Amino acid sequence: MTKNKNGKCIVSGHARMWPRALFAPISGSRNTARSLNFMNQPGIYILYKSDIPFYIGKADVLWKRLRTHARQVEGPRYHFWDFFSAFVVLDKGQRNELESILIAAMPTANSARPNIQKDKMPKPVHDILIKLYDKPK
Repeated sequence: MTKNKNGKCIVSGHARMWPRALFAPISGSRNTARSLNFMNQPGIYILYKSDIPFYIGKADVLWKRLRTHARQVEGPRYHFWDFFSAFVVLDKGQRNELESILIAAMPTANSARPNIQKDKMPKPVHDILIKLYDKPK
């Protein structure tokens, strides 16, 4: 692992190409990602469509931010990813720098912000999406 100027590792834990299904609600069970120690820490994450990077972001608590992407039906990335990688980066400055480097290095959705007003999703469409994608398997 790469070390910073103090000799400490920049990345102290990671998950590579894990499935989005980790955040699917399973009746009667706790969020699986929350129970993983490294997912309760701050870091950088990459969302993938198949194996192609789609979005890069940072989080104060990895599992919470990824769960939001996975379960917020009206979110701008909800439909576009099925795998993720997450890297624990404790230092906030290094987190910001690493996120910037990754965004600059990979062509992702972060680069394109359309200047078009978005209409709110109608409730019936929202409810259909919940039924389609959030049903226990």
